[in-house]
This record gives sequence, structure tokens and C-alpha cells, in this order.
Amino acid sequence: MSLLTAADDLVLLLTGGGKRHLLRLQPGRSFHSNLGKIQHSDLIDLPYGTTVYSHLGHAMLMLEPSLDDRMTRIKRNTQIIFPQDAAMIVRRLNLRAGSRVIEAGTGSGALTISLAWAVAPTGRVYSYEIRDDHVQVARNNLEKMGLLQYVDLHSASILEGFRQTNADALVLDLRTPWIFLEQAREALRPGGFFVALVPTTNQVSDLLHGLEKSGFADIIVEEVLVRGYKPVPDRLRPDDTMVGHTVFLTSARPVVDPEDSGRWLSEERKRYAARKILEERIAEEEARRESQPEGKRVPHPKLP
Repeated sequence: MSLLTAADDLVLLLTGGGKRHLLRLQPGRSFHSNLGKIQHSDLIDLPYGTTVYSHLGHAMLMLEPSLDDRMTRIKRNTQIIFPQDAAMIVRRLNLRAGSRVIEAGTGSGALTISLAWAVAPTGRVYSYEIRDDHVQVARNNLEKMGLLQYVDLHSASILEGFRQTNADALVLDLRTPWIFLEQAREALRPGGFFVALVPTTNQVSDLLHGLEKSGFADIIVEEVLVRGYKPVPDRLRPDDTMVGHTVFLTSARPVVDPEDSGRWLSEERKRYAARKILEERIAEEEARRESQPEGKRVPHPKLP
């Protein structure tokens, strides 16, 4: 990135009151706020971190926008993914420049922005959304952020599967992701990276059952909580409010094990399954005892 701003650059203006304004520099245009007006041309050929002034004399700090700024300051017609969740998703999908990643549930494109940011400039994002109006909003947001060139937007259902195969990673931001696990397996390369996002625990349970039946392993369920602090050196303390819950992130890997894909489940899951089998056998023995005549019952059930 250039040390100086240039025409068509995306910049962030930070006001003294903490407001953040994202704008793309275009000569001849001006930025208006309650603090006054600034000509775009006056912001070109300046180093990032420069203090600039409106025509009313109010100071603003011009900064390079972060990924958080790009994700959260977009036009939205759906609930967007929080930046802390997007960072974990990129991590769990193992994304890097050159990765091919599929997304289902484009929405307003906030997560798509994060995915494209991670795989650019040599990778590709293939994003599917069933609603045309959402696709158009996402397209405009991606274009504004300068990332549309790394994304293929598909206005289509994924019930019949994805158009891509051997993808490195795939993320489902859908209400019922367990319905589409077979489609996900067909689109992913063996051992690829999978993530699904759901807001409630009962959805996670349904997803876990589906993943086990569909031959996924290395299953992890996580919740990302971020607690901010007030940056006052002599009075450091937590912020008064925080987001208590966003979504549950479930990650997994499709495996090739014709004999027994269940061998790769977590040890906790295996212990639970063994305990359920034992409980069932004990219940069967108890039922058998109850069916015997009173005088012929053994004192205790015969444990397996």
C-alpha cells in the first residue's frame, strides 16, 4: 500500500467524538457531516495518520480503514457476522492467499468481505445466496470495499449442490446447515475445512448428529466472546457493555474412512456413546428381570 493516499483509496475519518466515517476518495466530491465539510481533493497525497480539518475548523483523523471497519460499515439488510467471529472463521477454514473457499448464505456480504480479504489476491470466494436482493446489496458492498474482483456471487439454491469441487474450505451460514452436509462433502476436497454458524444450542446438536452421520471428523464447537476495556491508563476497567453471545461456530473435516469414520470422533464423544450402550444393556437386563416370576429373580441384574 502507498504511504500516501491516492484517488480511489478507501479512507477512514475518525472524529473527536469517536464517530467513524468510511469514504472512497474521488476528486471533485466532498464529505459532509455535522462537523463541517471536507473536500476529497484535500485528502489526497497525504500520509495516513494525518489530522485534517473541516471548513468549520473541526479536526478529524484520517486513517487506513481496518478489516473491522470494512465489515461493519456496509449497507446491510441482514444481521452481519461480528468481526471477532469472522476472524475465528478465517482461522478455522485455514484461509490464506490462493485458497478457494465456498460460502452459502451471502446476506449483506460482511463475512464475504473477510473471506475475500484473506484469500486475495490469488484466491477465490464462491458465494451462494438464494435472494436476489441480498446478492445485489452484497455486490455493491464488495465493490465499494474493492474486493468484488475476488468473489463469484451466485444467486442460486444449494439444494442441488455447489458448482465447484475440490474447494479448500466451505462455510455454511444457514438456519439448517445439517441439511446440506452431503452437498458440502461433494464440494470440498478430502480433508478440507468446514465451518457452520448457528445461534442456538439445539441447532448445534442437530448439526453434530448430522456431521457424525456424514463422515466428518475433528469436530469442534466454539463461542467467541470479546470483552473490551476502557483505554484509560490510571483507571483501566472493562467497558460497561459487551455482546454476550453472537453465534456458535462448529468446525469439522470431511474424512475418507470406509471402515469406520466414527473412530475419529472426540474421546468425550466415544465415552458418552459407550456409556449410553451400557445404560441400554442395563435397562434391558432390568426389564428381563421384571418379566421373570417373583421367586426366580436374581438379587441383582447381571451386568455386562
